[in-house]
Amino acid sequence: MQSFRTELENPIVEKDIIDLERKIRAFREGKIHDEKFRSLRLARGVYGQRQPGVQMVRIKLPFGKVTFKQLLRIADVSDEYGSGNLHLTTRQDIQIHYVSLDRTPQLWEELQRDDVTIREACGNTVRNVTSSPDAGINPNELFDVSPYAHAFFVYFLRNPICQEMGRKIKFSFSSDERDTAYSYIHDLGFIPKINEQGERGFKVLLGGGLGAQPFLAELVHEFLHEDQIIPYAEAMLRVFDRYGERTNRNKARLKYLVQKLGLDEVLRLIEEERVAIKSKSFKIDRDTVAQPQIPALLDYPVLDEVINSLDYKHWRATNVIAQKQTGFYGVYIKVSKGDIETALARELVAAISPFAADEIRITQNQGLLLKFVHEGALPSLYVNLKELGFAKPGFDSIADVTTCPGTDTCNLGISNSMSLSVALEEVIYEEYPELIYDKDIKIKISGCMNSCGQHGLAHIGFHGSSVKANGKVVPAVQVMLGGGTVGDGAGRVAERVIKAPSKRATDVLRTLLDDFATKSGEGESFHQYYDRNGKDYFYQLLKPLADLSNLKDEEFVDWGHEETFATAIGVGECAGVVIDLVATLLLESEEKLGWAKASFEAEAWADAIYHTYAVFVGAAKALLLDKGVNSSTQIGVIREFDKNYVETGEFAIDGSFNDLVLQINKNEPTAAFATAYLAAVEDFYRTIQAKREGQL
Repeated sequence: MQSFRTELENPIVEKDIIDLERKIRAFREGKIHDEKFRSLRLARGVYGQRQPGVQMVRIKLPFGKVTFKQLLRIADVSDEYGSGNLHLTTRQDIQIHYVSLDRTPQLWEELQRDDVTIREACGNTVRNVTSSPDAGINPNELFDVSPYAHAFFVYFLRNPICQEMGRKIKFSFSSDERDTAYSYIHDLGFIPKINEQGERGFKVLLGGGLGAQPFLAELVHEFLHEDQIIPYAEAMLRVFDRYGERTNRNKARLKYLVQKLGLDEVLRLIEEERVAIKSKSFKIDRDTVAQPQIPALLDYPVLDEVINSLDYKHWRATNVIAQKQTGFYGVYIKVSKGDIETALARELVAAISPFAADEIRITQNQGLLLKFVHEGALPSLYVNLKELGFAKPGFDSIADVTTCPGTDTCNLGISNSMSLSVALEEVIYEEYPELIYDKDIKIKISGCMNSCGQHGLAHIGFHGSSVKANGKVVPAVQVMLGGGTVGDGAGRVAERVIKAPSKRATDVLRTLLDDFATKSGEGESFHQYYDRNGKDYFYQLLKPLADLSNLKDEEFVDWGHEETFATAIGVGECAGVVIDLVATLLLESEEKLGWAKASFEAEAWADAIYHTYAVFVGAAKALLLDKGVNSSTQIGVIREFDKNYVETGEFAIDGSFNDLVLQINKNEPTAAFATAYLAAVEDFYRTIQAKREGQL
């Protein structure tokens, strides 16, 4: 690969991009182990695809906000470096597929020209911070949560405490008590509140998550003052970094740490970290996310024929909302499968720019929200959207199915989810058209049990699976029922009911909808209907569709495919892989020591201290591996080093290694402590180097 140099105005980003290029070069030359390189590129938004030799690049868009210019830039980049398609995700990101690894630095450089980043969009980091897409225009909101989500994005991007955790961390901010950002399935979820003194704050939930084993988050604060939300999150991340699992990735989320230690102990550890955090209080700049410029009021044509059409009335009723700003409307765009071809993206920008503000929000159900549309502009906007196929009614209704890419591009996909989502939507539009008004029931699909399509919080959910029949493997779906948002931090996890061949998923949906229509009580919600009947009722209801004795030939072929189904699951990369090579760990420690010194010279005391702590743990872990001792947590490394080196007299330390290293949460992040702590780690690292050289 050819070397290159960027010409960006931001030296921090420029350094990031050049560093990625160098690491790719070192990897190609065999100087970085494959598993270690995987974690490096993941933290830079570069994710391996199901197809060999190409990557998916995830673009990190805080709370889903993207301008017209940024969307056009992303489209250009996708054409130049990827497949010419943009995929909208449930975390309000955009993904580009089929990218050559060697070209990812140039891709990043091109994106950054319009202030778009891929940094920490994947890997063991703080992932994209999400919010309700209607934040800022929601008539029911107490205040706009966008500046708070933005503050989290800025504060934790490149923050030393969350660069190499055991697993990913996810934050969300909901606009109001409807909890449309799903606080209950996040590591930290925030719902806005105002106390009796008129102060802003948030209801806080901790330790939620979906995945193969969903956990509902625990309420930890009814009201946490707005100045304390970043300090609280920082303290939590430090605890997770130190005590979280690092070997068994299936148990490496915060939810399992809460399960292992108990909520009270986790909260005690969080409080213990408060003395050492960088920010004891952090005032959010409420003006950092300005409202976009309102489009000029034009002399819009009167389109009576459009206004009086049934299609327009359906669209207006299901896809348009009144904003809290009088006279303006938000317009939702339903995007099938979350996919937009780049040519269509450019046409979309041209079609909406005369009528909407220059700010699009990506939604959690893989759609788009336009803002500040004058009422008189709605018919003209509708005409433009319809010409592009973007005026389909039923946004966020049962007809708006959420899906992950599944076997189209994901290593972990078991059966197809995207083509299935199209088939299920067709069932609604063609056979149950009245349900485009039903926004209470959600259908969500994932290609595997990991819930990237959020099937775990669906009223009717499906995840990819397989079954065996007649000596062959049949693509199947696990049917999940009864999940969903309750409100104000409360939610429900869907229950596994039955497994059926994938091609029968449409009949599963028909059976459920018909039964709900005829058997539910007046005004009864789907949750009430499900609870009243119970899981076994639905198992018996759907059991005939799970019968494998009458399979047809086409049922051995998955949705969207022509060939006979075969499971082909690769290695997932969502959380990176821990690498336990002694030499690599020591090289990492040396690099982090350089970061500690650089932060110290910049008088960034808290950052210098945390980098120093990472050197202590990484170097100690390297030495422990020489004895075949491998601990799965940082706190375990510290304790094992005492047991195997200090207590045996093999490594001389004044006191214990535990007391030396854990000074980090006993001291304020001052210049004096940073100086002493850095000097201690330099002595420690020199001793380890000498010991290692003697062994070799």
